[in-house]
Amino acid sequence: MGCIYSRVCIGDNCRGSSINGDPIIARNDVAEVANFSPSSSDVEEGEIRDQLNQLSITRDSEAGIRRLARVSAQFLPPDGSRIVKIPSGNFELRYSFLSQRGYYPDALDKANQDSFCIHTPFGTSPNDHFFGVFDGHGEFGAQCSQFVKRKLCENLLRNSKFRADPVEACHAAFLATNSQLHNDVVLDDSMSGTTAITVLVRGRTIYVANSGDSRAVIAERRGKEEEVVAVDLSIDQTPFRSDELERVKMCGARVLTLDQIEGLKNPDVQCWGTEEGDDGDPPRLWVPNGMYPGTAFTRSIGDSIAETIGVVANPEIVVFELTQDHPFFVLASDGVFEFLSSQTVVEMVAKFKDPRDACAAIVAESYRLWLQYETRTDDITVIIVHVNGLTESAVGQSASYGDVLRNPVPQVVEVTGSESPSTFGWSARNHRVRHELSRARLRALENSLENGQTWVPPSSAHRKTWEEEAHIEQALHDHFLFRKLTDSQCHVLLDCMQRVEVQPGDIIVKQGGEGDCFYVVGSGEFEVSATQEEKDGEAPRVLQHYTAEKLSCFGELALMYNKPLQASVCAVTKGTLWSLKREDFRGILMSEFSNLSSLKLLRSVDLLSRLSILQLSQISDSLSEVSFSNGQTIIDKNEVLALYIIQKGRVKITLDSDLLSCPNAYSLKPDIQSEDDVQSGKELSIEKPEGSYFGEWALLGENIGSLSAVAVGDVVCALLTKEKFESVIGSLQKISQEDHKSRDYSRNYEFSSLDKVQLSDLVRVFCCFPIHWARDPQISLWTFFSGRSGERHYIPLTALK
Repeated sequence: MGCIYSRVCIGDNCRGSSINGDPIIARNDVAEVANFSPSSSDVEEGEIRDQLNQLSITRDSEAGIRRLARVSAQFLPPDGSRIVKIPSGNFELRYSFLSQRGYYPDALDKANQDSFCIHTPFGTSPNDHFFGVFDGHGEFGAQCSQFVKRKLCENLLRNSKFRADPVEACHAAFLATNSQLHNDVVLDDSMSGTTAITVLVRGRTIYVANSGDSRAVIAERRGKEEEVVAVDLSIDQTPFRSDELERVKMCGARVLTLDQIEGLKNPDVQCWGTEEGDDGDPPRLWVPNGMYPGTAFTRSIGDSIAETIGVVANPEIVVFELTQDHPFFVLASDGVFEFLSSQTVVEMVAKFKDPRDACAAIVAESYRLWLQYETRTDDITVIIVHVNGLTESAVGQSASYGDVLRNPVPQVVEVTGSESPSTFGWSARNHRVRHELSRARLRALENSLENGQTWVPPSSAHRKTWEEEAHIEQALHDHFLFRKLTDSQCHVLLDCMQRVEVQPGDIIVKQGGEGDCFYVVGSGEFEVSATQEEKDGEAPRVLQHYTAEKLSCFGELALMYNKPLQASVCAVTKGTLWSLKREDFRGILMSEFSNLSSLKLLRSVDLLSRLSILQLSQISDSLSEVSFSNGQTIIDKNEVLALYIIQKGRVKITLDSDLLSCPNAYSLKPDIQSEDDVQSGKELSIEKPEGSYFGEWALLGENIGSLSAVAVGDVVCALLTKEKFESVIGSLQKISQEDHKSRDYSRNYEFSSLDKVQLSDLVRVFCCFPIHWARDPQISLWTFFSGRSGERHYIPLTALK
């Protein structure tokens, strides 16, 4: 539940932040940051420093903890980031953050289970700063992440070794927090918990503690050209790691994917960690004789049941020394790293001067990819910290682990007596990002293809002039939220934007209210203001002005989630806005209409009709579009080298009748009225309409002879070459052969004898395991696992009647 403030921790009324009129976060139960007010004077800042120095002298850990409870934050600066000084190293940290609630179509009100905390400074020393991201899961995941982010900080500050041995203190704080969560009388953590990734900055040294699959990454400049390279400061603790896999197996865990649990794949053969197997069905942990807990990570805080099979809270702790070659580091939940690699994230951050803009870009891109490959999105949280002004002459005096820190790679520091030591070196790598559609997404595409249940763009009440469209396109150019849309999606987005006429004094969005629209200023002037707490009450403050000349737009974050707005936008003059609703934006991302028509056309090709939706989707991404004017020659008596799918217009094909004898020239045969009328050697002319195709034999590498094709009217064709097809799918001939073998195997399969199956086993199976039909519709059978022996059985449907 990542917000800047936490009423639970603070005890005050929470105020959100506003940048450019957008609500960054606006819940009352999320993360906290340290004292900050944009109106603070130098005198006030000096008083704060004096207080911190006094606390540092007293070395009173309780004073630091009391300070955590007094945290009160108002607004981030207008540029959307905060700056804190590190006196010992004479450099500064500039950071920003963003947390977005996930989109769950079946649970639109589901809480954001992510939380984060930022304490600058942390405790009593101005050289200590703390950042943490917590990704809750389970029925009480939101409450668990809130509990842990609060207690973990307290336990760390209370630890007697915090000053002298931060590694030991971090390790003890994680375990103490885990015990407290187990013993809490209010929270049930039997099937709920949270992962945790934290970074403690102490001078030039950073201590990264990780339990779970959130991640910390630091950027490093390398080479003469100062290429920015991602260096992982944590390695995801999941069964994809061989050391973690073996560890939890030694603790009694069964590690299986959902497909293996449900009988769709062999449970005795590892089916993950390969290019073909990673389709959004990761390996999960199960108790020996049950269908729970199903965690996809091997370490977390909480999860008392999963703890019995090796899901422990012991963090892996990394010590790393900052240098002038490290411009920034990133903490983020796995909602970011599901589809974005560490290197991609670092490259995205490097493009922005302000970490707030980088946060927004990463969240938007993660959100887009989730909707591209799934029917939902995960909660997404990111913290970005820039390291500014650090020089080699400012080498710190952190002597604890001095030899370790000089090593150029992150060093895993083991704690004496650790129950679950790490066995990996930093040659290990995080699991690759996903690039496959999930089954839920495939089912949605299948449903769209079969039933035509797709999102329909609303009709525009006002027709836009070309000048208006050009202005909107210019305002959205390179905008982080729309940069990755296809040309087709951009056209539909323009059609969806509605004109809004405003008068002076009209309030477009109101602070504290809810908004679901993004706006582009077409004309007029608009004022952005927000109310913040002052000593004498509440005082409004003007943040900035929007005009068409500035290509102003606002409300982009409202497109992604429903949060109370943290700034008001009011019309100063008469003007025009162009609005885009959240449901239309989501429909544009979800509909995939940019390739839905291509999927339909590809499925109509006989040679491709047996391919799966996933394969067709991969092929559609490889299609290239070519346009022809009326009368233009498409093929001139040459060999056809590609499959042509006619998306617009008609194509006249002239061929020799002898070509019809080719068994794979399906697209040419249906156009002939009667084979008796066809004479050998006679030249024929056929006309292919929109939505038809020709040249499919080229995918098999066959040359059936020359023919010519000419455009009738303006024609647009989608082309698929044999090389592009095989680069994403493989040989079509091989696929056809494997398909025939699979069907023959299914027909000849000898079903298990019913003598091996006892009634008690059937009862157990129906109570515990989902029952699935065989994939081949020609075989009517049930598949299940015996509850006693664990064997797989195939029972003909007739046997159960």
